[in-house]
Amino acid sequence: MRSTFDLLIRIAGYLLLWVVLMGGPDQLVFGTVTAAIAAAWSLRLLPPGTLRWRPLALIAIAPHFLWQSVRAGIDVARRAFDPRLPLAPGFIVYRPRLPPGTSRNLYTAYTSLLPGTVPCGDEDGGIVYHCLDIGQPIAQQLAAEEARVRNALAPRADGHE
Repeated sequence: MRSTFDLLIRIAGYLLLWVVLMGGPDQLVFGTVTAAIAAAWSLRLLPPGTLRWRPLALIAIAPHFLWQSVRAGIDVARRAFDPRLPLAPGFIVYRPRLPPGTSRNLYTAYTSLLPGTVPCGDEDGGIVYHCLDIGQPIAQQLAAEEARVRNALAPRADGHE
C-alpha cells in the first residue's frame, strides 16, 4: 500500500513538472507515460525515506533562503569589484546535529548559498566550509541556519531518516 502511494505521489509530481515545462496538457498522454517511467526509476534510485517535511515551516524558510541567496551574490560581487574590502579566507569545520544522509545533504545544499561560505568537504563527522572572511561569526550563522532546516524537517519518531 505504501509503495503504491509513493509511486502515485511521484507520478503526480513528475506529471506536474511536465505540464509546467511543456506549458499545457496538449501532450498529456506522453507526459503521463514519461512521468510513470521517471517515478518508477526514481523509486529504484532513491527509495522513499523517512524524511518528512513540515510544509508551513518550509514555506516560512523560503523567503529567508531567497534573501540569503541574494545577499550571497551581492557580497561576492562587492568583494570581487572592491579590492579594499577585507578578505581573510580560510576553512572552518562545522559539526551539525543533523545525522548523515538526506537531511544533512539538504542542509549542506542550503548553506551553500550563505554569503561568503561554501561547503567543500567532510572531515571527522563535520562539514568543511571555505569562507571568504573567517573573522565573521560563521559557526553561529551555520547553527542558526541548521535550526531553520531542522524545523522544516520532521524526522520519524524512531529517529531514522
